[in-house]
Amino acid sequence: MIIKGVADYQKYYEKRGNHIITSKIEHHATLNTCRYLNGEIYSNHDATFSLSGYRPVVDRGYQVTFLDVDSLGRVLPQTLEDSIQAGTTLVTIMWANNEIGTINDIVTLCEVAHRHGVLFHTDATQISGKLPINMEEVPVDFMSISAHKFHGPKGVGAAYIRSDEYGLPPITAFMHGGEQENGIRAGTLAVHNIVGFGKAAELALARQNECTQRLLQIDAAARALFAEEDCLELLGDVHSHIPGLLSVIVHNSMFDNERFIQKVSNQYAVSSGSACTAGEPSHVLQAIGRSDETSRVLRISLSEASSIDDVRRLIELLKNR
Repeated sequence: MIIKGVADYQKYYEKRGNHIITSKIEHHATLNTCRYLNGEIYSNHDATFSLSGYRPVVDRGYQVTFLDVDSLGRVLPQTLEDSIQAGTTLVTIMWANNEIGTINDIVTLCEVAHRHGVLFHTDATQISGKLPINMEEVPVDFMSISAHKFHGPKGVGAAYIRSDEYGLPPITAFMHGGEQENGIRAGTLAVHNIVGFGKAAELALARQNECTQRLLQIDAAARALFAEEDCLELLGDVHSHIPGLLSVIVHNSMFDNERFIQKVSNQYAVSSGSACTAGEPSHVLQAIGRSDETSRVLRISLSEASSIDDVRRLIELLKNR
């Protein structure tokens, strides 16, 4: 809604340009939207895409730059600076990656965009409920979050749109119809989901400090245990990452993550990557140069209810696979 709405309004109503910037490790909600605008796909399972070679098939009037990331999965400010053009209208970069947990320096990236008069959107889904978000300190223009990341119902999310002195900035409606949501998105609202979202947000905020501290503690303890094992390697940024999200490579040529998951399914709920990319090679691992190790990666999500003994038992299972 935000990406298409901003892109259309800036191009056809403001006449500012048609260039959008994103990164190669975005969630598919962002990545496939940008691929669509770039003329690459018409469907979410279009097989014409690869990170190594974009093949636009139609001209939808937009140009998208997909930024490289470093080996830790970070978008570097200079990389963004170098990609901004005269016709750039929107930068959309995730706050934290959903597969390897790396957190981007979103404040600095946003400041780079604003120096050039470019609007900035961030997908904050992964950090919502886990780390504090203060919109007075983070100058993004648009932000997306989902309720299920902090124990709310699935199927409902929120779009933060920063007001200016005149109110909400105009963007083209993503869905046309009724005048719901200030005319930005038509459609009858799912009130039960919204109420559930609100209650989950209320509970998450009330327990924010307690849960964050608990997550930081168990994350540090878990990472220390994994670091003791030569056969296990943690991906992502060791200093700046989502607490509780661990992406682990098992250095054993015989290890197969899908078979391991089946073997331990009665004890642990772990995954081979993001649930949104099940059955596909990880575009995130491809972007950070680890695509040849896709079958040996496990994604582990801890919560404040997890115990360090759970982690110890999982490590023993990995060592004795």
